[in-house]
Amino acid sequence: MQHRRPLGRGRRLAAISAVAMLVGCLLPWYTAFGGTSGLPAQPFTAFSGSGLLVFLAGIGTLALVTLPYAAGDRPIAWAERWTPYLLLTGLAILGVLMWLFQFVGRDLAGLRPDAAPGLWVALAGVIGLSRGTFEIYQMPEQH
Repeated sequence: MQHRRPLGRGRRLAAISAVAMLVGCLLPWYTAFGGTSGLPAQPFTAFSGSGLLVFLAGIGTLALVTLPYAAGDRPIAWAERWTPYLLLTGLAILGVLMWLFQFVGRDLAGLRPDAAPGLWVALAGVIGLSRGTFEIYQMPEQH
């Protein structure tokens, strides 16, 4: 038996990307190296700054994908459209850009993929969410 609301490729991509964003938020986004003074490296996660916006966008995207299924037989028109996905994508992009701007003029070695894997995983998730939003936009309206 098939569910009356198929997930669709765009929503599936948005959900997978949201999970990647959430996993990325748990990993280090920047590592401040101790240098020659013998201080240990100090990692920073998304929750140390504007990366929190990426986390919120990931949670919101998962909620938005599951909302039509949780509502039962009542259709929720705004949750089926592409606009809320666009808003969440914009929030995630804003979070990543604000995070990167706070490191202008600092040691950029802390942003390398080996020092900041979470940033790069979350960035891949944000790019995937952008693509998923575009695919949802291209889907025909369901009434």
